[in-house]
Amino acid sequence: MAILITGGCGYIGSHTCIEMIKAGYDIVVLDNYYNSKPEALNRTRELAGKDFPFYECDIRDAEGLRRIFKENKIEAVIHFAGLKAVGESVQIPLKYYDNNVNGTVVLCQVMAEMGCKRMIFSSSATVYGEKNPSPLTEDMEIGGCTNPYGRTKFMIEGILSDLCVSDPEWSVVLLRYFNPIGAHESGRIGEDPNGIPNNLMPYVSQVAIGKLARLSIFGDDYDTPDGTGVRDFIHVVDLARGHVKATDYALAHTGAEAVNLGTGTGYSVLDLVNAFKEANGVDVPYVIVDRRPGDLGAVYSDPSKAASLLGWKAEKGLEDMCRDSWRWQSQNPKGYAE
Repeated sequence: MAILITGGCGYIGSHTCIEMIKAGYDIVVLDNYYNSKPEALNRTRELAGKDFPFYECDIRDAEGLRRIFKENKIEAVIHFAGLKAVGESVQIPLKYYDNNVNGTVVLCQVMAEMGCKRMIFSSSATVYGEKNPSPLTEDMEIGGCTNPYGRTKFMIEGILSDLCVSDPEWSVVLLRYFNPIGAHESGRIGEDPNGIPNNLMPYVSQVAIGKLARLSIFGDDYDTPDGTGVRDFIHVVDLARGHVKATDYALAHTGAEAVNLGTGTGYSVLDLVNAFKEANGVDVPYVIVDRRPGDLGAVYSDPSKAASLLGWKAEKGLEDMCRDSWRWQSQNPKGYAE
């Protein structure tokens, strides 16, 4: 029996493939390469030290999905595949709703048809909206998302929860990520965004390597220790290991469970920049600019449910995140394009 990983060539997906294989799972990977590259698959196989089936397929392609299930004995699905850029989601919302929401519905329909009713879903802390105070706990009311990307995650959580109510054979773990950064310690795989990065760490890395002139820090007048925004940064390898633990849980239980994956510690943007400079001995020029609409001052998790329910906690610190990010960036200045 194998675990199907949708979006398995992406940033978090590729790291999760390696950790799943290390934990003894057989995997099958699906990706349509919309936001990933074939070289990531090659390097994931290299680092895992093991081959595994791969299908170039879109999750909205029901026939393609059926073929995967017919050709492999799939026990559960780790579902990463989805569009993920907040700004882009505002510009092309229909594409986000079609890909993320409709794609998940098609995937679930084929899973049910094939008798596979266990899923680990890649959700996000964005489902908590703007009004919940940090630390964020899973029993808080969710919704009030500020962009279409966040709303797709909120809607999918509702769909999957409804599915578990309608059919008690389903088991779903809704993993709410905070801010994944870092890269595999080998420097062989990491975050390779298309165009100008949307996320902080790849932006910092690209400034440090000279690809971008300077970092723009959005606001220094928040109610935080240094005035810059505070976030819960988590190493992508810790996050990947959380998916291993969530898979273990989903195979042994039924029903829907929402679980935060974060460190529980908030670091400011300037904390991150200074830690990066210190860990790697490089400069990161920056300029303070106006706040972005919708940005919150502080967002960090209460990760205690992950510890009690899944037996998981983050182990890597901010220095590890900064050092591994720079190793990936400095060894791969053009990402996977080289």
